Amino acid sequence: MKKAQHSESQAARVGFVSLGCPKNLVDSERILTQLRAEGYEISATYAAADLVVINTCGFIDAAVEESLQAIGEALEENGKVIVTGCLGVHETEIREAHPAVLAVTGPHEYAAVMSAVHQFAPPPHDPFSSLVPPQGIKLTPRHYAYLKISEGCNHSCTFCIIPSLRGALVSRPAGEVMREAEALAAAGVRELLVVSQDTSAYGLDLKYRSDFWGGGLLKSRLPELADALGSLGIWIRLHYVYPYPSVDELIPLMAEGRILPYLDLPLQHGSERMLRSMHRPAAAERMLERITQWRKLCPELTLRSTFIVGFPGESEADFEILLDFLRSADLDRVGCFSYSPVDGAAANALPDQVPEPVKQERMARFMALQAEISRRRLAAKVGREMLVLVDEVEESRVLARSAADAPEIDGNVIVAGGWDLDPGDFIRVRITHAGEHDLFAQPVEVEE
Repeated sequence: MKKAQHSESQAARVGFVSLGCPKNLVDSERILTQLRAEGYEISATYAAADLVVINTCGFIDAAVEESLQAIGEALEENGKVIVTGCLGVHETEIREAHPAVLAVTGPHEYAAVMSAVHQFAPPPHDPFSSLVPPQGIKLTPRHYAYLKISEGCNHSCTFCIIPSLRGALVSRPAGEVMREAEALAAAGVRELLVVSQDTSAYGLDLKYRSDFWGGGLLKSRLPELADALGSLGIWIRLHYVYPYPSVDELIPLMAEGRILPYLDLPLQHGSERMLRSMHRPAAAERMLERITQWRKLCPELTLRSTFIVGFPGESEADFEILLDFLRSADLDRVGCFSYSPVDGAAANALPDQVPEPVKQERMARFMALQAEISRRRLAAKVGREMLVLVDEVEESRVLARSAADAPEIDGNVIVAGGWDLDPGDFIRVRITHAGEHDLFAQPVEVEE
């Protein structure tokens, strides 16, 4: 495949591949916004691009392999590749696999990426002569967007290398976050998904200092920020919320409808012995008490979490404790991963590594139990009316989400077709039946 040739008067074209988590996606959006601000065109194909930027993930072995494969494919199809993102901190590994890459930078090194692009595809004209949408360039559908409020993490979980990849916690001042959120809302975004490595720790590094916003001062702290975001009149969904004591302050905001009654809590295990080995908060019983209290205050609360099975040293007794925790917590949405060694993680040196067949057997048992819980909790919604946000409109059906459903990781509300709808519309529906992960509904009315 022959790469397109451009004259000096034409704008240089940059291909872009974004891998990994929503935090990486936000980094990609920022780089793309800067590229467009400087007059670059974004190419949808390798063949038409003057060079390709790949934003990599390096969290687990499978993500590293995917990133290395993407780099190889881009080199084969285009030949000029700049690598950034989490895998970029392992430049030697990248260059051993692909010595032809032009440049390698680490995560959120936006200036270094742009410097490399300038070197190998000079900007076509003065940066101030280009027009960029006020919300920047987004890789999500226009009706929802991720809002990253901090970088890095102060935890030392033994299974994780995020702090070594992305550094310690660095929070954005509250006024800066709110100005971005306002621009997104003004551009037609109907849902903001708040993300970071540790959302609950937001502002800790700033000592929760106040920042200017809306003619006053706003404290850079999650409950205050969530309350301010709730004033924008759009859906606000919180992800990666560690169960710090301050999370209790969010529940009244959810009960009042200020923000969505949805918490994404990375709990990881139910055995206190395993939690201590992971260097996670080891108070499973207290966590169950808090969940009970939260649901009393906000009955509509949806709880999602992720767990690890087969962590080094996990006994059958520990796993049974995890299953008992799952039964008691009665969580709405759950993801499960079998433990996978990550290069550089402290857990690699722990004794009593669990055999792979045992990991897979435990994960199957875990997911079978959660499927029963999910099916029962969804069935309880049959007959109810709810507001849903339209994601896709097909010929015979509409794919939408309720307040209980985050895009790409949770289920859908599948609505019978026949209505004149667009992505980003709100529609009130009545739930007719439920599956294991999705709800099915008939439309009642469209919200203006």
